[in-house]
Amino acid sequence: MDHSHAKPQPKKRVLVVGAGAAGISCAWSLSRHPDRFEVEVWEALPVPGGVASSCTVKDGKCVINDQVQGGAPSYRHNLRLLELFGFKPSRVHMRIAFGVGDEQWTNHSPSALTARLQPEIARFGRVLRWIHRLEPIFVFVPIDRLLRLLRFSARFRHAMVFPLVALFFGTGNQTPHVSAAVVARVFLDPQLRLFEYCPQRLLNSVPEMFAFPVLEEVWGTIARQSGFKMCCSRPLARLVRTPAGGAGGAGGAGGAAGGGAGGGGGCIQATDAAGATAVFDEVVFACDAETVLRTLHNPSWLERLLLRNVRYYTDYCLTHQDAAYMADMYDIRPEQRDNYFVRTYPGRDADKIEMSFNLCTYQPHLKASGVSDIFQTYFLDASQRRLWSDAQVAPDKVLAGRWMRQFAHTWTHFALWVPWVRFIQGTRHTWYCGSYTLVNTQEIAVISGLAAAERLGADYPFPDDPLAARQFDNYLAVVHGARRRGSKGSSSREQGSSSRGWWGWWAGWWGLGREKTAA
Repeated sequence: MDHSHAKPQPKKRVLVVGAGAAGISCAWSLSRHPDRFEVEVWEALPVPGGVASSCTVKDGKCVINDQVQGGAPSYRHNLRLLELFGFKPSRVHMRIAFGVGDEQWTNHSPSALTARLQPEIARFGRVLRWIHRLEPIFVFVPIDRLLRLLRFSARFRHAMVFPLVALFFGTGNQTPHVSAAVVARVFLDPQLRLFEYCPQRLLNSVPEMFAFPVLEEVWGTIARQSGFKMCCSRPLARLVRTPAGGAGGAGGAGGAAGGGAGGGGGCIQATDAAGATAVFDEVVFACDAETVLRTLHNPSWLERLLLRNVRYYTDYCLTHQDAAYMADMYDIRPEQRDNYFVRTYPGRDADKIEMSFNLCTYQPHLKASGVSDIFQTYFLDASQRRLWSDAQVAPDKVLAGRWMRQFAHTWTHFALWVPWVRFIQGTRHTWYCGSYTLVNTQEIAVISGLAAAERLGADYPFPDDPLAARQFDNYLAVVHGARRRGSKGSSSREQGSSSRGWWGWWAGWWGLGREKTAA
């Protein structure tokens, strides 16, 4: 039979909800196949970028990145995207000042606290190695519970361990409940760790990181130069999946099975806040879980159950130039050139923290402007607002304020959400991406968007980068229960894990960026 005049398959219409790092990455990857996909991105905000945002301060004279700041050299997907679109990150050294008074310590110099706690620091190193060996057990054990059981002092837990983990993972005041396995990865992952564990001082290195260029320009450029339709200021109000979508799970979804060929009959009906409706074949939710639950009509019982297991907390970020506040609250020593400052609250609330950053020490566009120091202070968990000192920041020094929603990746996040999200991927042509699907970093956000695109049939864009491909494969194994097409022994339907095993998802994606969701 002559197939030379076979009718071409129709393009698959894909709606991406959310134009943050995950949504733009997904849309960009799909748009590399214009013969197979027609992509629209709906974003509630007036510009793309989501929480990877920028804003102007000082009467428009300065532009700052006001949530996500940078990352580690292991952020290969972010770095490759920056390179592809002509952006160059700036190198920066991570210098951190923890605590005040007799609880002051840093990652770059000795202190009285580390000398006093040296026996516990050495014992903590032995505990970390056991946690690392027995990850499948300790993944479900909160770090605070474990350290209490092993009789580590409150001072060691509150002054050293909790502030460190909160800074790396953006866990805020939920840090005592973070999985012990996550904490072990901070120090022991052979490829992606930020710091070398030091048995004398816990930390004794200043790692080289990178700072992002102006993020609004980055994500705006990617959106403009890619072949998808960007719809800013268009929030999704309601999404209905018609019976034509079927009820298949991740293994039977049209995108995964079809490799991106052929439309799905328009089984997705999306309505925006203005009442306009459009029809699509697939939807990728690249927004927070709360938005999914609010807009998705008639979710399955499993979708509803799992998405409710993603817990969010409200934080407040204050951008200011109050040097007096910083001097009162933190150990500020100009000669040390610290860029991160973390303190714990006194008394019975010593397991709660506040953190601040000096943006001018690492944002390249601020360095070049010659502006005096601009600080950001994060006040964490609005339910604990009685502890906040935001009222002590001089009003005339305040440049901007922003409320944010942040998910808590405590041990329950890894017990009740992460292992099970694979079972709702592709359900009725619906996909989920974003940092909340695994770990709270900008790198995971980008990887998650590329993974959703890959499941729909787009080629993985960076197979020539071994570290990037390994990170991607680990993520795909856990969050989608699948292997990358074209990888060794892979199949687009195959369920399983990466070569590092089911627990390879602890590959340690972290860095400077604090991934948050705007309230």
